[in-house]
Amino acid sequence: MYVINRDGIQEKVLFDKISSRISVLCEGLDENFVDPAQIVQRVVTDMYPGITTVQLDELAAEIAVDAAVVHPDFVILAARLSISNLQKETHEKFSDVVKALYSDNTHPKTGAANPIVTEEFVKLVDEHAEKINSVIDYKRDFYFDYFGFKNLEKNLLLKIGNKTVERPQHMFMRVALAIHGQDLESAFKTYDYLSRHLYTHATTTLINAGTVCGQLSSFFEVQMKDDSIEGIYDTVTNCARIAKVFGSVGMSFQKIRASGSYIAGTNGTSNGIIPMLRVFNDAARFITPGSRKVKGTFAVYVEPWHADIFEFIELSRQNGEENLRARHLLLGLWIPDLFMKRVEENGDWSLMCPNECPGLDVSYGEAFEELYIRYEKAGKARKTVSAQKLWFSILDTQIESGMPFMCYKDAANRKSNQKNLGVITGSTFYANTMQYADAEEIGSCNVASIALSKCVDTKTRSFNFETLVDIVKIVVKNLDKMIDVNNYVSEETKNSALKHRGLSLGVQGLADVFLMMRYPFDSDEARKLNKDIFEHIYFAALEASNELAQASGPYPSYEGSPVSQGILQHDLWNVKGSDCLRWDDLRAKIKAHGVRNSLLVALMPTTATSVCLGNSDGIEPYKSMLYTRPAHSRDRHVINPHLVGDLIERGIWSPKIKDMLLKDNGSIQNITIIPDDLKKLYKTAWEIPQRVIIDLAADRAPFIDQSQSLNLFSAEPNYGRLSSMHFYAWKKGLKTGMQYLRTNPHEMVVINDNEKETAENVDQEVEKTADNLAAMSCSLDNPESCVSCSG
Repeated sequence: MYVINRDGIQEKVLFDKISSRISVLCEGLDENFVDPAQIVQRVVTDMYPGITTVQLDELAAEIAVDAAVVHPDFVILAARLSISNLQKETHEKFSDVVKALYSDNTHPKTGAANPIVTEEFVKLVDEHAEKINSVIDYKRDFYFDYFGFKNLEKNLLLKIGNKTVERPQHMFMRVALAIHGQDLESAFKTYDYLSRHLYTHATTTLINAGTVCGQLSSFFEVQMKDDSIEGIYDTVTNCARIAKVFGSVGMSFQKIRASGSYIAGTNGTSNGIIPMLRVFNDAARFITPGSRKVKGTFAVYVEPWHADIFEFIELSRQNGEENLRARHLLLGLWIPDLFMKRVEENGDWSLMCPNECPGLDVSYGEAFEELYIRYEKAGKARKTVSAQKLWFSILDTQIESGMPFMCYKDAANRKSNQKNLGVITGSTFYANTMQYADAEEIGSCNVASIALSKCVDTKTRSFNFETLVDIVKIVVKNLDKMIDVNNYVSEETKNSALKHRGLSLGVQGLADVFLMMRYPFDSDEARKLNKDIFEHIYFAALEASNELAQASGPYPSYEGSPVSQGILQHDLWNVKGSDCLRWDDLRAKIKAHGVRNSLLVALMPTTATSVCLGNSDGIEPYKSMLYTRPAHSRDRHVINPHLVGDLIERGIWSPKIKDMLLKDNGSIQNITIIPDDLKKLYKTAWEIPQRVIIDLAADRAPFIDQSQSLNLFSAEPNYGRLSSMHFYAWKKGLKTGMQYLRTNPHEMVVINDNEKETAENVDQEVEKTADNLAAMSCSLDNPESCVSCSG
């Protein structure tokens, strides 16, 4: 049998060479599970004459990853095979890769030169080539597991044609140099932190840094230009430009007149927001940036007083007329407190047109309530309905589609450091950034997430806050620097970024931290650590921003902001900072010099980058101890490596346990051989009381000056459960009460007999007392009365 080597030359297969290569790559893996001879045997069986050595390595990697459910070390072996394969296929010197990205890419039809990186970037690398090349450590490519590497290779590493030409370390250095330019010391430190997986920038930054595109921001908040044809299509154009360069857009539509409104210019009537949203829906469907799978997304927000609100809520339903649906948009509600009060007291709710009742969209709190009630008394409402009728329509759509998102307008504005700029009217597609935007300013955020798992010392089972603070300060300074070097998609975006300098610093791996510390997600220890982590993040972010302000001055719109008046985020929540942090000293420094950034912390989902770095997603618990990961030709099952490690240590990991996990959809609660302490530690999101998830969100919220993407989980949702969760979150003061509602009926959820009885009682209560929401909502003093809160 023969193979085709990397030079294209046919040569005889040397089976000993295959065996030796795989054996070397198995070094350090658990010999009780990973047998190189078995892998070699499968490879030899499946190979064929004329297979290339590149294909041979991929075959071996796929064979290894097929055994991912047996032991996590097979995923490591698969990664080693694939990464070494890429390294053999790419230039070792970063400077050579950059030259190729500039000179070797051509238009596939015309053959015209089509540089991927900028001439300025090439000159920078060429000027310092020897020093830059010497800093890169290619051993760190092997820090990735197979799934993380494959995600990186497919979506993020730069290509010439269809051939990947970057290694992971090349990408990290490209990002670091794009941020810092001639400041090599800072660039090399950034590279070091990225390559050690201490944090990561968002996918938009990883793709665009150093390239001709050069657009580094991820989240954008757009205000409708004007309630006119020109204003609408100008806004569509702005959103399309953002999506084209991998940005994601949030828009508020409550200022747009409702259906049936008079149009003076044409002496006609408006069709309302639904046909217009179909235009945005088609734009979102049409725009796919490049050949990547990372797509820009549009989210639209509307307040529940808008006269078209019922039709808006229906947009994401699965059934109904297609011209009344917009399934490529994410839908969110921007909810004033008054609506929640009316629902709770079973009051009436008035639907209005913003053209006939101006000012509602740009007011909040008492000012909004006074204006709204004045319009009601003046008979300005288009229609009056039961507030609970609208509420149940919202819940019905959430049960079916997981949307609309629940964001609370008054909490978002009362506790905003941008309240001096004006009223915030919506959020983004993750419901985590909340920035001011108007016709002249498009809010934008540079994004990064910290790998919290890197702050845990597993030997001592302690969390290293010094490491966390160090990472935060580096990341804040990097994100701020990106504001100055970014290639902006529009003047409106540039205006906002330079005036307000908002950042979006998030996290990933919180669930991993709890597992590594041996804290069940619903334990008191986890709750305390959760609060401590985010207080340290906010403190360190403020401290870094203050240090930047000492060097460069505060951001231009600083005066009049709460921080400029000595009011920090946790002060707006009436929460006292911990004595272990030097809050008084920091306040004094801020009073003297200000801060460089109006906003600092926003917790986003980190699905893509978490897969890359091998961490749990954002702040979420694991949805299952068994999950799938896309891997080259097909998805593979993976079992939580923390769990496998614990079961091996206890001597109870076996093929039978694996099969039971597969049978029970990733839940260990019904596996009798597994000890109770592990069952408590390894609860899934479906088995954790939602009250716990909301409490954790509320505990960290005083240290998040934007907001947090918060998904809630209910395998068997009903009005009672959802109402309980939403009102609990609202009364906790959260800005984002819920991003998605996750309702997967195939997930295993353990409910004991008492809980089943409670669930039935709740359903009966809903039917009996649909006119009295208080009967469906959890009492904060007695949350055990509802399955959603008690578990």
